[in-house]
Amino acid sequence: MASTAITSINALTSTLQQVTNFGTNPGSAAMYIYVPTKLTSNPPIVVAVHYCSGSARAYFSGTQYASLADKHGFIVVYPSSTRSGSCWDVASKASLTHNGGSDSLAIVNMAKYAQTRYSGGKIYVTGSSSGAMMTNVLAGAYPDVFTAAALFSGVPDGCFADPSGTTPAAGATPYWNGNCSGGKVIKSAADWAALVKSYYPGYSGARPKMQIWHGSADTVLHYNNYAETIKQWTGVFGLSQTPTSTQTNTPQSGYTKYSYGSNVVGYYAAGVGHGVPEHAQDVIDFFGNDYNGQNHKYYDGEDHKYCRRLWW
Repeated sequence: MASTAITSINALTSTLQQVTNFGTNPGSAAMYIYVPTKLTSNPPIVVAVHYCSGSARAYFSGTQYASLADKHGFIVVYPSSTRSGSCWDVASKASLTHNGGSDSLAIVNMAKYAQTRYSGGKIYVTGSSSGAMMTNVLAGAYPDVFTAAALFSGVPDGCFADPSGTTPAAGATPYWNGNCSGGKVIKSAADWAALVKSYYPGYSGARPKMQIWHGSADTVLHYNNYAETIKQWTGVFGLSQTPTSTQTNTPQSGYTKYSYGSNVVGYYAAGVGHGVPEHAQDVIDFFGNDYNGQNHKYYDGEDHKYCRRLWW
């Protein structure tokens, strides 16, 4: 589902550009990148992954990440699926597994290309619907690459897994798991966590912190998937499933923010269907809190106030 937030293309400092030489591309995906005119040193890389039927250009124009990149000096990578229906492979053994191949590895190679080409800093990922599923897959299979992740209307990592493990051919429609989409895949936090860890055996390093958004009226990817995703990542981090804090009407009326410590945050959107609108500013704030505790500030001429500088 498309975002309701529309970027004013004419107001941006730069343009969306396609990159064709980013490296190995096992998923035959296309790479687009937005590099603002002014970059901070070692700019962070934000990977923004579109929904089924979407595209890099649609996600670029339908979200606020590019305008926020202008403001804060980070780079946005927009992968674009070339598969039938423009969905992502979040079901094959290859895509679910570290360095296994398919769409997830293609996206990782895009992010690494941008990081190398622009002397970039940390890498973050966000996405909607199928892009949210891919965000979870990337967080699970590539915790060594991504620092934080934010997903809108997705499912747990591995929930869509194809029992056959088959990798779809280039351009083919990825496997659709009706049990998962219908909210019928229920596991314990320990089992969900074990599944995540199985996709990168032996890994013992840091894992990306997670921001999870879902609408209570979602009939495409049932709301049960929100609770299961919370169980999954609290399990990964060894956290209680009881929130440490609850904030109603945050960031807007009808939304409730649940914090499970600094590494897992959930947003329950009452009455909202599939495709919770991308709250890009809240995503960037969540990503930007990872800044080594420094109190760096910049002057925002538009808002006429000093703000904490993100990331640097």
